Amino acid sequence: MLHTVGAMALPARGTPDDAALERGLFGLGDRLGLLAGIVLAVSAFTGWYSGKGEGVTVSVIGWHTGTLGKLVFFLGVAVVLAVALREVGITPPAAVPESLLTIALGSVATIFVLVRAVSIPDDFFFAGRGIGIWISLAAAIGVIVAGLLQASEEL
Repeated sequence: MLHTVGAMALPARGTPDDAALERGLFGLGDRLGLLAGIVLAVSAFTGWYSGKGEGVTVSVIGWHTGTLGKLVFFLGVAVVLAVALREVGITPPAAVPESLLTIALGSVATIFVLVRAVSIPDDFFFAGRGIGIWISLAAAIGVIVAGLLQASEEL
């Protein structure tokens, strides 16, 4: 059912449009982006480095590894916000498709995590890489895959 406002026809309130019906509430790319974004944000609070201290095992979370660890958190939050805003009807400008935004955020997060995986900060000389950094890397790559799926859904 359409309502006309001047010369424009608008969908009636409460009736979904055809695109929403085709992709359901969330498309596969959106679901993966939401999941990977949440995991990426949370992974900044997991043990990126761990090692034996004086009789105890010490673990350093990503947030405490410097600016890159904090940026990984905020990139994960940005991915979640991009998907959530799209679902409430707020989209980026047409010149910047959401899939491109998701791929860019995932690529930057992947680079930041790889930098921390390759170069352990000097403050943590006693520690090796922990499971958290690999979770972060998998989530960042998952964000890129989500962006690619979103691009295929947009076609």
